[in-house]
Amino acid sequence: MQGLSELNRELLDASALCRQLVPKGSVEAFLADHRHELFPDEMFEDLFASKRGRPSIPADTVASVMVLQALEGLSDRDAARALTDRISWKVACGLALDEAGFDYSVLTYWRTRLRHSSRPERIFEAVRSVIDATGVLKGKTRRALDSTLLDDAVATQDTVTQLVAAIRRVRRVVSGAGEVPLVAHDYDNSGKPLIAWDDEVARDELVDALVTDARHLLDACEGLEDLDKPEGAAAIGLLALIAGQDVELDDHGHWRIVRGVAKDRVISVVDPEARHMRKSRAHYRDGFKAHLAVEPETGLITAAALTPASTPDGPTGVELLEGEESGLQVLADAAYGSGETLAALAEAGHQQAIKPHPTTTAIPGGFHRDDFIVDEEAGIATCPAGHVVSITTSRNAVFGNRCANCPLRSRCTNAKEGRTIHLTDHDVELVESRRAWRDGDFISDYRKYRPMVERSIAWLVKDHYRRVRFRGVEKNQMGLTTRVAAINLRRLVTLGLEHDGGWRLATT
Repeated sequence: MQGLSELNRELLDASALCRQLVPKGSVEAFLADHRHELFPDEMFEDLFASKRGRPSIPADTVASVMVLQALEGLSDRDAARALTDRISWKVACGLALDEAGFDYSVLTYWRTRLRHSSRPERIFEAVRSVIDATGVLKGKTRRALDSTLLDDAVATQDTVTQLVAAIRRVRRVVSGAGEVPLVAHDYDNSGKPLIAWDDEVARDELVDALVTDARHLLDACEGLEDLDKPEGAAAIGLLALIAGQDVELDDHGHWRIVRGVAKDRVISVVDPEARHMRKSRAHYRDGFKAHLAVEPETGLITAAALTPASTPDGPTGVELLEGEESGLQVLADAAYGSGETLAALAEAGHQQAIKPHPTTTAIPGGFHRDDFIVDEEAGIATCPAGHVVSITTSRNAVFGNRCANCPLRSRCTNAKEGRTIHLTDHDVELVESRRAWRDGDFISDYRKYRPMVERSIAWLVKDHYRRVRFRGVEKNQMGLTTRVAAINLRRLVTLGLEHDGGWRLATT
């Protein structure tokens, strides 16, 4: 049953007695005055369709706590305690001074109900509707895109740990799997197998035995009824993935760990959606990636998405702009400079101000792709020396023996067969992007407006938010958008947000 807010103040109402102690222009002061308009009861009534049972905590109170919690980066326990002993939170949420608030588990309960609803991100949507109502984005035709890596909430696991854990999970959730004889380890005992870990032969034998157990268990589970259940099917699928991503057969038919890192590798069976991502050759993180679209003049975040850390930026950036009117100037770094992304933005009618990927040359200081003239309509390519060749069906321009006696060969190629130019399907977009950057078509806008997205990312990850609080994309996506909603609300309050029959900014 949905609980409703009581508009009549209690004797020790915190707002009536201590409103003057809450700083003007703060989010707490704004919520104290306008939480009913921002989070009305009807906005959450579908979460409590039944009219029976004990009434829930009023929606405007819980939503306000979730916003303040996200704004300060607090855990559920710390947020519940802040509601109990902080005057500013009591004023913001409409509590009496002697009211204890609620147990921290209420926040978990509400997040679960929101996540399973048809509108899990309604807190973000509520703040976005306020942004739209103020008209602050009207006439703002720029969006800056960027992403940042977020650390996972669980520890990264090595191959042996993942294999043991995945086998245990199948034995636990799939009926009959516990009866399959396995020999590599006693899977009923916790911890890693007891071997001499500094003995390379012993480690290799263990890996071979674990993979053999996993494959034997997978074969034995075929056709079992539990595979029709989501939990059983997920456990079997995860075991199959773990047993194949990091191992290979050696020359003697034994399983060994692959030298190198598998593409899109699962790094933990506790959170199978987390991924490994290198920030640079020397710096990497494990977890997720937060993608943002920001209006650079106001600093408001217009869209946000959370993905596994290995997800490329470009396609997600294009998705963040869905629903926007055409004609935006999109500012982004080289991570958004792929041909596919440039083509998608052009198709959507947006102007690109994107730093291109740097070009490489076969010879240091020599000719690169842009020194060749390509005529797509005629299907020919011309090299700097004036040699003309036809573009093949596989989109290659092969100059071959024309390079043999070319006076410019030393600046072009070292290949015995001569220079070959490989043209992608979006070669035209890439060439134009590099030309626009070299000629400075948008460099002043890029330097002026793009840095705002870096500031928005700094706002996002402060207060220990660099580490996600939940497992999986779905839960952390809702956590991200709630955090973004809180940041946007604080920004709106700074810009002078008011409610007088409708939302407006005092500065406009």
